[in-house]
Amino acid sequence: MPLVRIAIPQHFSAARLQAISSAVHDAMLETITIPAADRFQIITRHAPDELVLDPTFLGINRSADASIVDITLRGGRSDDQKRALYARITALAQERASVSPADIMVVLSENTMPDWSFGDGLAQYAPAA
Repeated sequence: MPLVRIAIPQHFSAARLQAISSAVHDAMLETITIPAADRFQIITRHAPDELVLDPTFLGINRSADASIVDITLRGGRSDDQKRALYARITALAQERASVSPADIMVVLSENTMPDWSFGDGLAQYAPAA
């Protein structure tokens, strides 16, 4: 049940945006075993002054294609699963959208079942007793 926010540079084409969107979703399917239909993404394009990523933090050389993938998900994945997710997102983004792995920053934020409502004002995964 991840909620994915993808912040990309304004100059990305619609095709490139879709390629990154699919890369993130497919990487989650492969590495953290989410259901195939569990696709909830918010994708925003940003002007250069609205998406600020240090170009050399931690010795990583970022270009004007630098993007952020912010994933909110239920806790419980192992560190190895998270590492595999980061690696797979960057590999697929490079393969499908020609985005360098150095240009993809991934942030995970974990929560619990009662933190989700998919509609109708209900906590579908944590119903009241």
